[in-house]
Amino acid sequence: MNIKLKCILLDDELPGLTYLKMLCEQIPELEVVKAFNKPEVFLAEQADLDFDLCILDIEMPGMNGLQVANLLNGKPVIFTTAYKEYAAEAFDLNAVDYVRKPVKKERLQQAVQKLLQKINIKPNTKSFVQLNTDKGKALIFFDQLCYIKSSESDSRDKFAQFVDGATLTLKNISFEKLQEILPADQFCRINKKELIALKSVQLFSFDEITTNLTDKSGGLLKLTLSDVYRNTFIELIKP
Repeated sequence: MNIKLKCILLDDELPGLTYLKMLCEQIPELEVVKAFNKPEVFLAEQADLDFDLCILDIEMPGMNGLQVANLLNGKPVIFTTAYKEYAAEAFDLNAVDYVRKPVKKERLQQAVQKLLQKINIKPNTKSFVQLNTDKGKALIFFDQLCYIKSSESDSRDKFAQFVDGATLTLKNISFEKLQEILPADQFCRINKKELIALKSVQLFSFDEITTNLTDKSGGLLKLTLSDVYRNTFIELIKP
């Protein structure tokens, strides 16, 4: 089932607003209802708008994003800003997330996933999914899947490893699609080329994850934890 969150965009800089709208339109869970470049105009119309989420800038003339968020009657907000000094105030408002500019699609998608988890909407309640592989159609059971990485021969394909050591090549599927399919509380993308089941994590540091999987030399497989995906990973492993 495809989840659609109806969202409003607010940014006083038109190039930034156009770019944000373009990113949102590439995220399957989002439906852009309307984009505004003036807080006052948005607030004047908000009572007549049907939306689930507001993605808004903080630094704006006249009225900043924090003030706008206070007037949204508890509607979820994702802040976008170039200024890190507002982070504490943003989270005091119980913001879903605080995304630093320049906004990247992957980081924005993480913020959307956080909201889906927060409101307990799960795109898929099955324990498995059917995917095309190098050996034909296969049932992939979530509890048996432990690691996925981009294929070295074709980045459109993904190499999947299972608990019993078996492997499959998933044909022509993106990480974005995989993140839609896989349970968001059990799997996390950790860099541009790898996604991992949390049950496969043994140790982690600021920029590295040591798994309970073995590498080609027989040692424990170590993976890079990149800046873009670190916050989501930390949130997922919190007790």
